[in-house]
Amino acid sequence: MTDTPTRQRRLLLARLRALPLWSVLATGTLVGGLIGGSYGALTPSTYTATSYVIAVPTGKSTPDAALGFAQAYGRVATQLAVLGDAQVWAGVPVRTLQRSVRTATSPDAPMVAVSATSSRPGLAVDMANAVTRALTRHADDSNDNTHVRLVQFSRAVEPSEPTSASPAVTGLVGASAGGLLCGLALLARPRKSGEGDDPAPAPSVPGPAAAADVRGQR
Repeated sequence: MTDTPTRQRRLLLARLRALPLWSVLATGTLVGGLIGGSYGALTPSTYTATSYVIAVPTGKSTPDAALGFAQAYGRVATQLAVLGDAQVWAGVPVRTLQRSVRTATSPDAPMVAVSATSSRPGLAVDMANAVTRALTRHADDSNDNTHVRLVQFSRAVEPSEPTSASPAVTGLVGASAGGLLCGLALLARPRKSGEGDDPAPAPSVPGPAAAADVRGQR
């Protein structure tokens, strides 16, 4: 007669409860480390290249206006109007640019950072420089209205090291997560009946003196 699934689960839980606590934590940490390390080893490395442009006021503008337009150009850089032109120089579709390109601005400096991420270092450089070039051309087209020019401050260079996490880092993260989850599971596990409960007080039995008093009261 084969065991039912319910009975099998009960037997498994009973065996797990019989294991020492340290062994459960060690197993969870080991499994989590193996999963995290495998993820880091199987996931392709990614590289990030960054180029910079700076907003420069013309004779009819002010530095404060340049700072404000730098914030605006940082948001415009990832829009379809700019990426549509950048795809020609980058040699990739617009969707790839939308997934791979990010911008950042500073509240204190009129500068825009354009970063591109790819599994190929050279492609990351091409995408960052292409978006910067397209953004600069769009700024030049509206220079008569904004009175602010975008000037290339620094071109993107090919990164020498990946920006993605190494297998050692992902392994440590997985081991920490596995140990933490097992610890939480042990804290939330159902306790055995009577475990941790205060012992029930023993029933009081009247002694000889108490029994004599009771008979005297009668």
